[in-house]
Amino acid sequence: MEQQVVAYLKEKESEMVEVLKGLVEIESPSHDKEAVDQVGEQVQQLYKKYVGGSIQKFDNEHFGDHFRCEFGEGEEQILILAHMDTVWPKGTLEELPFRIDGDMLFGPGSFDMKGGIVQGLFAVNALKALNVPLKTKVVMLFTSDEEIGSESSRVLIEAEAKKSKYVLVLESAAASTQGKLKTSRKGVGMFTIKVQGRAAHSGIEPEKGISAIEELARQTIYLHGLTDFEKGTTLNIGLVKGGSASNVVAAEAEAELDLRVKNNAEFERVIPLIQGIKPTKEGLTVEVTGGINRPVMEKTPEITKMFETAKDIAKEHLGFELEDQASGGGSDGSFASQFAPTLDGLGPVGDGAHASNEHLLISQMPVRSALVALLITKLANE
Repeated sequence: MEQQVVAYLKEKESEMVEVLKGLVEIESPSHDKEAVDQVGEQVQQLYKKYVGGSIQKFDNEHFGDHFRCEFGEGEEQILILAHMDTVWPKGTLEELPFRIDGDMLFGPGSFDMKGGIVQGLFAVNALKALNVPLKTKVVMLFTSDEEIGSESSRVLIEAEAKKSKYVLVLESAAASTQGKLKTSRKGVGMFTIKVQGRAAHSGIEPEKGISAIEELARQTIYLHGLTDFEKGTTLNIGLVKGGSASNVVAAEAEAELDLRVKNNAEFERVIPLIQGIKPTKEGLTVEVTGGINRPVMEKTPEITKMFETAKDIAKEHLGFELEDQASGGGSDGSFASQFAPTLDGLGPVGDGAHASNEHLLISQMPVRSALVALLITKLANE
């Protein structure tokens, strides 16, 4: 059966490319509901064509709609997670069009993660076409706001994960030709820091002003100083704004802070330090809002066992040595892992997520699709 699945999917390589082209050429930035819904409609049509089974749509007022697809039967389920939104604004295709250069397929969202959607659909398609017996049903959850924190989809992801025996995430593999899977992820905290000072004319009476920008600079130095590379903890203020004119002492300033940690103990240590910052002089106020955006995905014994199963499949049936690694980025797998063993990075092999060189390797599409199909089979029939 295993070699039948592999052969079937290798024959589908060119079809996978055509399907992916269609998805990439529908731009779907997270904040554009209409655009993401267009991709959603296309994915639903592809699911009906290649898999069949029930589709349940979850209407969403502010972001794209989410939907849940169910294939097979059984009291237990294996959950497959994929997101349809990208970081790329509309119009990116004019500068970075879909193109193929040898084995590399370029295009915004191809690697992160429309290629994963295609590989997942074809994996389940192979199981259906070849009548592979499964004791567990397969649920595919397609969401629309992963790139901006999964604000509206988190509750759905967690609800499905609670009902699942295992979770497979179609995020792109670690950026390399080896395509390592992701068995742990850092937790992510997101905070907004607002400083209120007092305005004054910077030339006539600067002594009457209290600069919010100066205060924010001092707080930035302090917060960046909390970074501890040995512990895997990083703090980064990556976005700032403030002031009204160059000749006015700034009355207001604001910054966005990103926190990454390897374990929950670091969340408990660092978050109070962030939330506890105080003004350095009288006449200033400092307000901190925000908190944990994605929990830590820890490499548990159950996740290790899942990876070893995938590694055996890759070696025995696909002819390559599969490796894993920890990731500094968060994904919807971070939410799911709190409730069920979760294996992440099962999507495309390539590089350039969120970058102008975003691409995947065409030759690896059927291979990774087969890995997902055989992994579902193994896990479903345990």
